[in-house]
This record gives sequence, structure tokens and C-alpha cells, in this order.
Amino acid sequence: MDKKSKNILRSVFWTAVAVVLLWFCFKAVDWKEFVNALKVCRWGYMLIALACGCLFVILRSLRWHMLIGAIDPAVSKVDVFNAYGIGYVVNMVVPRAGEVVKMGYVVKHSAPGADGRKKLSWDACLGTFLAERAVDTIVLAVITVFFLAGLWDSLGAVVAQNLGNGSRALIWGTAGLTAAGLVFLLLCYLLRSRGGIWEKIWAFMGGIGKGLGSFRHMGRPWLFVLYTFLIWGSHWLTGAAVIWSLQDIEPFTALQLSDAFYLMVAGSISTLIPVPGGFGAYHGAAAATLSALHGIPMGSGMIYATLNHESQILGQAITGLWGYVHETFIRRK
Repeated sequence: MDKKSKNILRSVFWTAVAVVLLWFCFKAVDWKEFVNALKVCRWGYMLIALACGCLFVILRSLRWHMLIGAIDPAVSKVDVFNAYGIGYVVNMVVPRAGEVVKMGYVVKHSAPGADGRKKLSWDACLGTFLAERAVDTIVLAVITVFFLAGLWDSLGAVVAQNLGNGSRALIWGTAGLTAAGLVFLLLCYLLRSRGGIWEKIWAFMGGIGKGLGSFRHMGRPWLFVLYTFLIWGSHWLTGAAVIWSLQDIEPFTALQLSDAFYLMVAGSISTLIPVPGGFGAYHGAAAATLSALHGIPMGSGMIYATLNHESQILGQAITGLWGYVHETFIRRK
């Protein structure tokens, strides 16, 4: 089976998974309640949520540009913004393919170096991408710790039991993967002088290391920290705006701004399921969180989940459409 067929098969599979998840999530929905909620919803706050969805993409592109610009200043902020927007739209069709598309787009706009090759190689670009993801993983881990601390009275026993049952397997699994990775790196280093595949793998690893090390060469590191804070702040504000929009509707009147943090954590974790655009996975995670925290029925929780998710998807679609129009028509002209 060729690569194109595998990509099509993978896309069909995860789309089917998304459809099944959506069916499970929405089968308990009272559609009369759903429609009435949309009628009473404060749509002014939903415009704020939509604006945050667009702002989220802008801030992420500005932060990524700081890492890329440290390697090749010729790649502009507009290039990175277009890449991010187009990548998000591609992810709505083929899960994870958008990451490859946006990196390829950025590398395409990199300037040639003295040796004729792109200053920003594929492996270095991948390194900057991994560096960004590492930062967000750390931030999410910190937020999750505060999330669990704030709800320890109600969730502590469940979490402790699950950790107790699976902690040994988790520790040994993590240690095993880490050891295997270190052995592989050592093997590549020792065999690099033989040429062939080992030399290529080691060169590729070196490029990734160059991208990961771009932190050391970027200017104004405080700005990177500020962008990270604003990225997660806009993510939270999206959920908060949706909560505000539902304050006239039972059973959402009991929701507080702190709930937007909990829902943000649940939504971020749901992205581990690579369905197109997060459809189904996010809806289930958000509705289940509302049910666990406030006893809101899953069917009612889908109202919040739908408004939040679709405002983010629409914001990403707007930025992606602009990136495509700018690249295809405005810049080319």
C-alpha cells in the first residue's frame, strides 16, 4: 500500500471514530432544550469567544516565529501565521497532517544559506515544533496539578486509587522508553562515522537538537513567556465567555469562572485522541467534566461543549481561510 492510500485510510478511520464519538455524545441530547438554549444564549459573549479563537492562532504563530526567527530571520511573521492557520484547517480533515503541512510551508519560505540549502531545515523546524509542544506540556501539567488540588476533596480518592493501581506500570514504562531512546542515541553516535543510514539519522537528530536549542538564540525571552501566558489566557477566556453566554440558562447558572480552567484542562487532554478537528473527543470530555463537577446531565453539557468547540473551530477556519487567500492570491499577485 502506497503512502497516499495509507493517508486516505487513516483519515477515513479517524473520521469514523469522530462520527461514533459524536453519536455517543449527542444521543442523550434533548434537542428541544438544545434549540431553546441557543435562542436564549447571550450571543455577544459568543463573539468574544470567536475573537479568542482567532487570537489563539495569532499568538501561537507569534511565539513559534520567535524560535524559527532565531534560526532564519528571513521567515516572516506572516509566513508563520499563514502556516498555522492553514495547518489547523488541514487538521480538520486529516488529523495531525496539519502539523506536517505547516512545517513544510515554513521551510518553503526559508532563505538559502551559503551552502545552497535552506537555513531552516526540516529537522530544525521539527525541533522548534517539539520545543513549543514541550513548553505547552509543562504549562498543562502545572495547571492540571492546581486543578486536582482544587478538587481533591471530591476527586482525590479516585485519583489516588488509579495512581496506586497504575503507578508501577507507568514508572516502568516511562523508564523503559527513556532507556531505549538513550541507547538508540548512543548507538547512532558511535556508528555515525560509518556513513549510510547511521550518519543520516545522526544528522537528523542534530537538526532536531538545533531546533530545540533555538531558545538560546532568540531575543527577548520574556516575550516568549508573555506569549505563552496570553495563549493559555485566551484559551481560558474562550471557555469563560461561553459560561457567561449561558448564565440565563439552567443548569449553567451555577458555573463559575474557575470551571473554565477545569474545562480547559479536560479539552486539552482530549486532543490526545487524533480525530479530525477534535470533533466528538472534545465534546465528550467537556460534557463529562460538567457532569462530574456539577451533576449536569451529559445531554445538557453538550450545549456548552458545542458552543465552545465550534467557536474555536470557526476562529481557526477564519485564520486558515485568510492564510490561504493571502498566500494564493494577494502575495502571488
